[in-house]
Amino acid sequence: MERWRGRVAVVTGASAGIGAAIAYQLQDAGVTVVALARRVDKIPGAVEAARQEAAVRGRESPSRAPEQGKLHCLKCDVSKEDDIINAFKWVKDNAGGVDILINNAGVVGKAKLTDTDTPEWRRLLDVNVLGLCICTREAIQQMRARGVDDGHVVHISSVAAHQDISYPGMEMYSATKHAVRVLTEGLRKELVTAKSKIRVTEVSPGLVRTEIFETLGIDVEMIWKLPYLFPEDVANSVLYALATPPHVQVHEMILKPLGEE
Repeated sequence: MERWRGRVAVVTGASAGIGAAIAYQLQDAGVTVVALARRVDKIPGAVEAARQEAAVRGRESPSRAPEQGKLHCLKCDVSKEDDIINAFKWVKDNAGGVDILINNAGVVGKAKLTDTDTPEWRRLLDVNVLGLCICTREAIQQMRARGVDDGHVVHISSVAAHQDISYPGMEMYSATKHAVRVLTEGLRKELVTAKSKIRVTEVSPGLVRTEIFETLGIDVEMIWKLPYLFPEDVANSVLYALATPPHVQVHEMILKPLGEE
């Protein structure tokens, strides 16, 4: 991670869970982190809590730098294009421009194909697919404008991108993650055609212990009886992909907790 010290990473969905864990690990590696979330007031506490919780589990940051990077917190709803454009303008004007983009923001929702109202389908698509695309476009354009040809774009996806989820009502969520997988490969091919050295990685975790399931009305006590990952496990994989030599592209990673059926 030495070559990333002092450079700028944008992390979406940084107010909890995986996003907060990625933010603290990048910050500990000496990267300047611009953390985006709708609940901007929760970002600093969530990032520090993720750091402390990992430390309690004996999981220190894998690439600790002599000096911690800065943490900037911005309000941004990735379902709103204007929010994204304003956030990236702030990054350009105040942090010098983006070098790393972590597309982590995502929503889960039970959305059956037979009786779900259209706004719920649109919510899933706007955040998980269109928001990711807009953030990617803005980041790549900003990198090109600054002559950055060694940047990195990471999509946090899901095992749902690689298999059918049998739980009723998860069809639309699964579809959005399949879309992310296709978009990752499409981005890679676009960059190859442009002879760009900007890298792209998709990270697809299985069950991760975060607060996201509490919004679904599912019995979370039953969920946490299953094998699961911790947020720092996913963050570790992101830092691994970033830390590989510039000629190596870790295009796709699937992370599953040991024993997951």
